Amino acid sequence: MAPSTLPESSLSNDFIVPTNKDVQAELRPDGDSKITYLCGNSLGLPSNRSTTLVKEELNVWATRAVVGHFSHPHGRPWVKFTDELNLLMAEVVGAKEKEVACMGTLTNNLHLMMDSFYKPTAERYKILCEAKAFPSDQYAFASQVKAHGLDPATAILEVSPREGEYTLREEDILEIIAKEGPSIALVLFSGVQYYTGQWFPMQTITRKAKEQGCICGWDLAHGVGNVPMSLHDWDVDFAVWCTYKYLNSSPGGIAGLYMHEKWNDTQLPKFAGWWGHQLSTRFEMPPKFDPIVGAQGFQQSNPCVLALASLLGSLQLFKEVGMMGPVRERSLVLTATLEKLLLKSQYFVPLSEVRQLYPQPDSGKTGFTIITPSDPSQRGAQLSLLFLPIGSGLMQKIFAKLSDYGVIGDEREPDVIRLAPTAMYNTIKDCEQAAQYLEKAFNSIG
Repeated sequence: MAPSTLPESSLSNDFIVPTNKDVQAELRPDGDSKITYLCGNSLGLPSNRSTTLVKEELNVWATRAVVGHFSHPHGRPWVKFTDELNLLMAEVVGAKEKEVACMGTLTNNLHLMMDSFYKPTAERYKILCEAKAFPSDQYAFASQVKAHGLDPATAILEVSPREGEYTLREEDILEIIAKEGPSIALVLFSGVQYYTGQWFPMQTITRKAKEQGCICGWDLAHGVGNVPMSLHDWDVDFAVWCTYKYLNSSPGGIAGLYMHEKWNDTQLPKFAGWWGHQLSTRFEMPPKFDPIVGAQGFQQSNPCVLALASLLGSLQLFKEVGMMGPVRERSLVLTATLEKLLLKSQYFVPLSEVRQLYPQPDSGKTGFTIITPSDPSQRGAQLSLLFLPIGSGLMQKIFAKLSDYGVIGDEREPDVIRLAPTAMYNTIKDCEQAAQYLEKAFNSIG
């Protein structure tokens, strides 16, 4: 890999990192130093920019009250606050501005899009997804299927990894689309799989789904702000995402929705709300709904301005560093660095050996492997570490030790720790410390 032209320290120095004292890292005597935060795949860090903008909006609320909807000292009237956000978000996902709406929550947006695009018939009624999709998606799929009087056991078609493997092969996904295409109404995968960190071949899957006459949508919760995308050019029908992971919008921050412009005339909002009404007449309170053309017509209620301000601060920083090109370049360097260091560990077990042990988790092998694809084109920032023996409880012990050392990743039961060196604020030093303290954690357990 060619040397990165990006800063050694971080892509942006605007982000606020907790200290070891803040998180009670008991095994780190340097309490005032920053923790090693590799959990942006679960919750991104706050930025000074976001903090400033939120404080500004609190002050506008205090000094302008309801007038702030139309008269704003910083030129951000609340009725138009999402204008800049939609423009920036469209750049992040590779869409046109009118194809994107900053609104709602991820699963709520998923239901809105599935209600519009999942239209099963007697012949074409299945939803194709990856096995062990994020639980909220699984719940949504099942409830949508049931709402149409169908049985999830037959209407939801899950693609599983081959025996002894942890990620899906592209050829297996494409083969099942080709084979089952006439019966598939909707292909709906995660852009980046939350558990394994696998980045699915989105363009190829979308193209194959279209060839078979299927609608193709994506859950981009772990993809947005992580990997580059071109939703419009790829002809993706719809997509949904949250913004509190790689987009650093705040816990439970506002979400996003995309719908290709080709659907503007035929997919009108079924569950109308006044914030989706044309702004020019919205406050005249007309009795008949006149939706904004495109994705923004799906808006229902006025969004929380404090949540919008927090997201705006982060997206402005993305814009300042050059958006997803530099972010991806930096991410490739960080993830490769962390992987290289982990492979040097005396406790690392090659995945090929784990496959041989797969049916025999009690073989006595102690250590960890990486189940995220080693090919950089098949992953984002996340590396998922599987701890061995499988089911032994080793992961929980290592996770607790890492936390005591001030290394914050996240655990996924029963055996995985996810570490994600995030391009916007993580450093090479973070990768080095994560590998160093993982080794110490193993040594301390014995």
